[in-house]
Amino acid sequence: MEGILVIGGGIGGLTLALCLHRNGIPCRVVEAVAEVKPLGVGVNILPHAAAELARLGLQEALLRHGVQTDEVNFFNRFGQLIHREPLGRAAGHDHPQMSIHRADLHAVLLAAVRERLGEGAVLFGHRLMRAEQDEDGVTLHFTPGAGGATPGPLRGTAAIGADGIHSVLRRQFYPQEGDPRYTGTTMWRGVSRWPPILTGASMTRAGWLKTGKMVIYPIRRDLDAEGRQPINWVFEVEAGNHRLRRDWNRPGDIEDVIPHVRDWVFDWLDLPAMLRASEVVLEFPMVDQDPLPRWSFGRLSLLGDAAHPMVPRGSNGAGQSILDARCLADKLVRHADDPESALKAYEAERLPATTQVMLANRKALPDAILGEVFTRTGDRPFARIEDVMTREEMLAITGGDKRVAGYDPETLKARA
Repeated sequence: MEGILVIGGGIGGLTLALCLHRNGIPCRVVEAVAEVKPLGVGVNILPHAAAELARLGLQEALLRHGVQTDEVNFFNRFGQLIHREPLGRAAGHDHPQMSIHRADLHAVLLAAVRERLGEGAVLFGHRLMRAEQDEDGVTLHFTPGAGGATPGPLRGTAAIGADGIHSVLRRQFYPQEGDPRYTGTTMWRGVSRWPPILTGASMTRAGWLKTGKMVIYPIRRDLDAEGRQPINWVFEVEAGNHRLRRDWNRPGDIEDVIPHVRDWVFDWLDLPAMLRASEVVLEFPMVDQDPLPRWSFGRLSLLGDAAHPMVPRGSNGAGQSILDARCLADKLVRHADDPESALKAYEAERLPATTQVMLANRKALPDAILGEVFTRTGDRPFARIEDVMTREEMLAITGGDKRVAGYDPETLKARA
């Protein structure tokens, strides 16, 4: 018996393994890919998720790789400042808001799992075929590997599907679930080496979905010999190819983006030039799935993107999976002799919370500030932002986003 079996060695699965180990619960992670490769672009970790990673003793290692983001700025597509406010520790949080390359985050988590749980704690090349359960435990069966050999079945007390947006376990639970829900927008992502923008630790949001919206933030603090740092950028615009398959690593073409931002040349950034310096460009349809009625079936449950694949806005995807992991590990301690009750308690707490985030992400929070200014100005430059929208209105929008995501000061104080 392998203890808890974690299906998927991504951010959510590895965080769960570390949380279980901290709580004294044996586990093993099974990952479909045979070899780890540095994939993806940037990811933003909000203070509530950063707090959980700090509890795992990972904060210093992550900050050595990433950036402690200190402010967010909102601009219109004419380069005019709409709103600015502090983030993370600069905003009074006990823990930072961190921006980091996804590959660096994954590498830190994987190294910690191997160090604390042992080299054999993660089994690569184990692609789930089906999960079975009985009154005593679960059995995982796997598909043949690249060499034709089929990994033997694994037995555990319970199994958690942290196997992402193409979750095999979710499909087993809901074989008739329909196609992803397309929002009407498409997203391009990339990383460019560029001189520091604004403070060098700023998150910048500009434009609006009708004509194109850009989110920009650095993902490594250290500068290269030419004084540049890796800048993560995300461009989103209404209309696009909704027939694209969901694939976080699908290559994109920068020439699909440039026509939308050709005139975005400001005194603080030449955006077209920065985009043309991109080392990687990825394309993704902005899709999600409707919230599920339940995640847990006996000794089997879901976590992270497998449970709540959401529109990738507001820095919530990775963060919510980290919160899932903490909650699930704690429930398994409190219901040590009854894993089915533990999974039900986990679902009762996390399903409503993530459903709220999923539905809010469809409304483009916190970027609703940009949408309001776009509408009120008729997509024209303004003379004074105070004549368009008050600071109180803007803080109400960003404060609402923090409450929904669960990192407003009141919620964090209650959790602590």
